Amino acid sequence: MKRGVKETGIIQGEEEELIYCVTTTPWGSNPFNVVVKAYDESDALKDVTATVLDGAATISGDVITTPAVKDLSEDHTYRIEIKFTSGANIYETYFYIVGER
Repeated sequence: MKRGVKETGIIQGEEEELIYCVTTTPWGSNPFNVVVKAYDESDALKDVTATVLDGAATISGDVITTPAVKDLSEDHTYRIEIKFTSGANIYETYFYIVGER
């Protein structure tokens, strides 16, 4: 099973503020203890969670909705990691967003 989501390499404008949804069913159902982090791949995996994520993740069934992703820099690639618990297991999936002008 892959850790990365199928839809990755998403293009997002610098001035856009978008939320993303991830269905956890491929890994496990009824997720809880969700933690979302953001890393700037173009800056040595710098943790940019505090500057590019706004709000808190939410859960509805097997769907995790991320905080809003905002304030991206042009031509930077961001790795969004979603860590969650399902049953007795802890999973982490991820996807990439590329900042565009």
